[in-house]
Amino acid sequence: MKLARAILFGVIVALGLAAKPALAAYPDRPVRWLIGFAPGGPVDIVARIMAQWLSERFGQQFVVENRTGSGGNIAAAAMINAPPDGYTLLFVAPNNAISTSLYKKLPYDFIRDTVPVASIMQLTNMLVVSNDVPARTVKDFIDYCRANPGKIAFASSGNGTSVHMAAELFKAMTKCDMLHVPYRGSALAFPDIISNKVQLIFDNLPTALEQARGGSVRALGVTSPQRWPTVPDVPAIAETVPGYESVGFYGISAPKGTPPEIVEILNKAVGEALKDPKLVARLTETGGIPRAMTPAEFGKLVAEETEKWRKVVEFAGVSVD
Repeated sequence: MKLARAILFGVIVALGLAAKPALAAYPDRPVRWLIGFAPGGPVDIVARIMAQWLSERFGQQFVVENRTGSGGNIAAAAMINAPPDGYTLLFVAPNNAISTSLYKKLPYDFIRDTVPVASIMQLTNMLVVSNDVPARTVKDFIDYCRANPGKIAFASSGNGTSVHMAAELFKAMTKCDMLHVPYRGSALAFPDIISNKVQLIFDNLPTALEQARGGSVRALGVTSPQRWPTVPDVPAIAETVPGYESVGFYGISAPKGTPPEIVEILNKAVGEALKDPKLVARLTETGGIPRAMTPAEFGKLVAEETEKWRKVVEFAGVSVD
């Protein structure tokens, strides 16, 4: 009996050792990284910066795949339904926390059906307006909006995005009557903002900042509770609207059941990336603040953001069927 147990134990150990080289080889083929918005937008920009670094780090391509629509929910559903083998990932942003309470008929539970992998960075949104809008400050804009009820339209990157909800929160807190015009990504909205077909957007900082720096739109304020470190000359909206706040996050999640060893490999790589001065400089140029976390810490952040946005959705009184 002892001999049989010893042989069985030896077989188990051998199998375990045999499995390790295969796992250590991860990734041994291209990895799909799904994002829920159109090319050229803030999520796309940051994803491609990080994907390039990870591709060079692993010697395998991390392929950014744009799955647009439904405020990023199409991409999330595709990731959740993919095999949990580490070869399909999702770029996670506030829309994934918002959708839980905003959408009434989601076919999944994001926290239950995903595994947190890594945090990439924190960022704020920025209120930018068409140059044809005669407002130079947040107060000017509120006065202009109240003088033109129902005549001002705001763009978003889709229902349930932080771009959408930052505007809804602003509407609720200032009593501004504005029309929502959703797009399949903020990059697609900017031509209409520049031409004044729609008047404004509360976009994630990377693209909003790029457009404002280029002079095609005018920046009025950031959605963080205080001025954002990378754009200190732009006032916080909260300086005019006390209590207003919308701070976002970018990160990575995988399907539920993804082996913890693979999660750890990816988390470690992202942590290394966020210590690379060249990559940090590129992320900082977009206006974000790189922020590394363990998988557990990132999961806690997503849960906290989900609860925070539930309260905002209720306060703003919005929903999507």
